Amino acid sequence: MPEPVGSEGLLLRDEPASVEILERETVFAGRVWNVTSDVFDYNGHAVTRDYVDHTGAVAILALDDKDRVLLIRQYRHPVRHRAWEIPAGLLDVGDEPPLEAAKRELAEEADLTAARWDVLSEFYTSPGGSNEVIRVYLARDLKPTERAFERTEEEADIEVRWVALDEVVDAVLARRVQNPSLSIGVLAALASRERGWQNLADADSAWPRHPRWAAQS
Repeated sequence: MPEPVGSEGLLLRDEPASVEILERETVFAGRVWNVTSDVFDYNGHAVTRDYVDHTGAVAILALDDKDRVLLIRQYRHPVRHRAWEIPAGLLDVGDEPPLEAAKRELAEEADLTAARWDVLSEFYTSPGGSNEVIRVYLARDLKPTERAFERTEEEADIEVRWVALDEVVDAVLARRVQNPSLSIGVLAALASRERGWQNLADADSAWPRHPRWAAQS
């Protein structure tokens, strides 16, 4: 599918930028991610910015043959909510490729496997304060795993629900659910479905936004 061109004849696209890092310090080393402080040259001025240095993550919009989305609800301590989400997880297992991480997370959080995988969307979660990038996969042709996964901590009481795609979109637009992977995933799925799924990318496509996987295919 050809990429759409804007009204001024220019393709709307984020532009990579390279700056000289003058100083870098890890000011906090956490269990999952760190806080990094960079001093960099920008237009001849030394600028200091602190940000969350993140591994990146994957999320899975699992869609069944009735156009229902698999949702999970679990406790999220920073916001003190049991929030509706789609299955997701960090890229924190060695050299595990993103697609394999997505397959693992779908099995671990929902006891499902999928025969068909595509890239649906990608986004920065908070580009002003974090380098976290998330790739959202569309998983279809679903079936249960041979055995249920044993879950602990916040995942121990995960609630699972199948909800029509249009109903989930309504919940997003009414601001009743606010998880970003869920919101972006279902809105992208709705738009993609209306276009005959022509914008989907191969599941093992290179990931330009993720520094580790940009050159992988």
